[in-house]
Amino acid sequence: MRIRRLRTAVGMLFWVMLFGLAGCHLAQQPAPAEVTATPQRADEADEARGVVEASLGKQAEILAHGNLALNGREQVLAVNRLSTGAAAGAGGSNASSILVTRAVVLEKNGGKWSEVLLCDEHLKNPNGYLGGSPAARVTGWQLEYKQDAKEGLEMKFTPAERFDTVQGNADQSSEQNYPMFDVRWNKSAKRYQSFDQSHERYLSEVPSLETPQSILK
Repeated sequence: MRIRRLRTAVGMLFWVMLFGLAGCHLAQQPAPAEVTATPQRADEADEARGVVEASLGKQAEILAHGNLALNGREQVLAVNRLSTGAAAGAGGSNASSILVTRAVVLEKNGGKWSEVLLCDEHLKNPNGYLGGSPAARVTGWQLEYKQDAKEGLEMKFTPAERFDTVQGNADQSSEQNYPMFDVRWNKSAKRYQSFDQSHERYLSEVPSLETPQSILK
């Protein structure tokens, strides 16, 4: 009788150990989301690269990609650099300050990509020229950008002509002719707009005959 009980106990112990080993093996298996995460991110990067090249050409450089405006939509900030040497001279020690000829913010909405901000000779959004934009055409811009955890993407555009004119001297007239534009996502208007010089309110756009928004994909 004792031998039978001993055999039963040993058998139960064997099955407990077997199930325990099986549970450890299952726990070590990666979750399905972990397996598919890398290919999905690669597909998103390839798609973003395609729409950027459609907008700015193959020489375009992607600076930021993701939920940049904190509005729940995928956006991409891309630029055409003016030159590597010029960018280093103008940017100083600020790694996020570069010289560009063109810049664009693209947004994906409902499966379609479109330009929500365009910087070429002027600063524009789908409603027109940004408030305070200079009437003269700008051939190059110094761009400073950063991603704020609460406010989202902030971009500061300064016409390169300002640096050519000032040449290291504080010239108030140059600042008035070529001011710096602080551009952020206006959550109320649901588009990128420029701040006034006091940084207290967003400036309304100047209507134009052209529509800067263009559907890319």
